[in-house]
Amino acid sequence: MDTTITPVTAELWPDFEDLFGKQGACYGCWCTHFRQAPAVRRQNDRERNKDHIRARIEAGPPPGLLAFEEGRAVGWMQVGPRADVPEWNNAGRGSAPVDPADAADPGVWAISCFFIRTKARGKGLTHGLVAAGIDFARQSGARLLEACPMDLSRDSRSIGLFVGSSRVFEKAGFERLVERKAGRPLMRLVL
Repeated sequence: MDTTITPVTAELWPDFEDLFGKQGACYGCWCTHFRQAPAVRRQNDRERNKDHIRARIEAGPPPGLLAFEEGRAVGWMQVGPRADVPEWNNAGRGSAPVDPADAADPGVWAISCFFIRTKARGKGLTHGLVAAGIDFARQSGARLLEACPMDLSRDSRSIGLFVGSSRVFEKAGFERLVERKAGRPLMRLVL
């Protein structure tokens, strides 16, 4: 099956919305977890999260990539400057930058989240998304691209893999920088 991967724009909102479904992907998150402070997340519901990500997509630049098969969105990967996902930079997280200045550096990007339609899981779609994300980051002027995936998962179709699998990133050339939390390495690709 042919897969097309493209940056998400306001024109693609209906496809993004269809992919995330009525529940907003993972428990109504709408891929806002790393964009909002914990207090805001606790106050928000799935509709507020949906409004937040829609406004972000409409404002541009694209905060991630959509994968399409047979004209239907089947996958999403959030990728962009670290500053666009402030919670990903918190010192207590495994994803915190090695150099604190990287959190505000527009040349340091992060792949922070994936969502794959249930029927498309376990087929290697994240490999294609990561490859496209590398190209997108490079074309957008990024110098470094980072991720904080999982080493192990019981099942390649697990929703817990929203951060990706370290095997996928290793195959794409990412190197391990540090592991602050067991099984969650901070990885980097120099572009």
